[in-house]
Amino acid sequence: MVKGMKNMIGSSYSIKVPGKLMIAGEYAVLEPGHKAIVVAVDRYIRAHIKVSQENILSLPQLGLEDIKWSVKNGKVEFSVADPRLSFIQNSITVVSQFLKEKSIGVKRFHLKIESQLNEPVTGKKYGLGSSAAIVVAVVSAILSIHSFHNEKYELDEIFKLSVIAHFKSQGSGSGADIAAALYGGWLQYSAFSGQWLLSQLKEGTKEAASTKFMIKRISDFRKEDPASYNEFLRESAIFVDALIESFKAGNIDEAIKNLKLNRKALLKLGEKAGLEIETEELKKLASIAEAFGSGKQSGAGGGDCGIAFIKNPEQIEDLYRAWELEGIIPLNLKVSKKGLSIEEVCED
Repeated sequence: MVKGMKNMIGSSYSIKVPGKLMIAGEYAVLEPGHKAIVVAVDRYIRAHIKVSQENILSLPQLGLEDIKWSVKNGKVEFSVADPRLSFIQNSITVVSQFLKEKSIGVKRFHLKIESQLNEPVTGKKYGLGSSAAIVVAVVSAILSIHSFHNEKYELDEIFKLSVIAHFKSQGSGSGADIAAALYGGWLQYSAFSGQWLLSQLKEGTKEAASTKFMIKRISDFRKEDPASYNEFLRESAIFVDALIESFKAGNIDEAIKNLKLNRKALLKLGEKAGLEIETEELKKLASIAEAFGSGKQSGAGGGDCGIAFIKNPEQIEDLYRAWELEGIIPLNLKVSKKGLSIEEVCED
């Protein structure tokens, strides 16, 4: 939901962006036309932006307060060097360039960002799409102070700009997490051509450390063993399509069956590519879930969170206890039916 987009002197905007869980279709969704199932969840990135006399960024949870920044030679430069700021840096750069191309003067602003998508004490990521949600929050926040009124047009524009900023920061991705952050709820998603976009953004684009090895290894495997890779794509398409139909029909038995088959296809891909898609912790999570229904990693794997489908809702506490005995912490998540929310806050 997008509210109150009229830009007024003295106004500020509050932005709320949900995280996501990838249900099925990991890796295959990187190929144009291949489907994935992704859902927005009720953990959020929150941002607050207001026009100010100078450019200031604050991320209090990271201990980064009142960071000043400026644009030099078309690129944003912060007063401190911190690799954790790369997604924000590229988001500001992309939107600033977009506004200039439309002959819109870029205003100075104070932007504050807070997150529920990481572990509050250690800052460890839960695998809920925090980088994508931050990009969407920054892009939408900047656009909100530059008088973008049409809701549908705005969401489409935010998606495109967010994908560009995310690619410039990470060098890969499907955009599924950005779509979930924007539109909310359950989504059946198919990607654009990442290779084409990457070729357009090649200069100045880098891979994030957290995804570099996993995505690059699959990309290399695609070239090394195209027959096995194409077999994985065929299997993923069959299982994801079947999972979608089981959701539509409300057939939990078929959903559990196809989630198991999707996990099996991913593990076979990892084995052939020499890639540990499931860590020991994720294997424990999935194996325990098998006693109640099915389980698998969510996302690229290698340490992200996992998910479980169970047939009997009354057994959920039993599943939680079994996980906790193995040191696996259940996250209390619900579907976020709404995606991006922007609200105008009038200040004196």
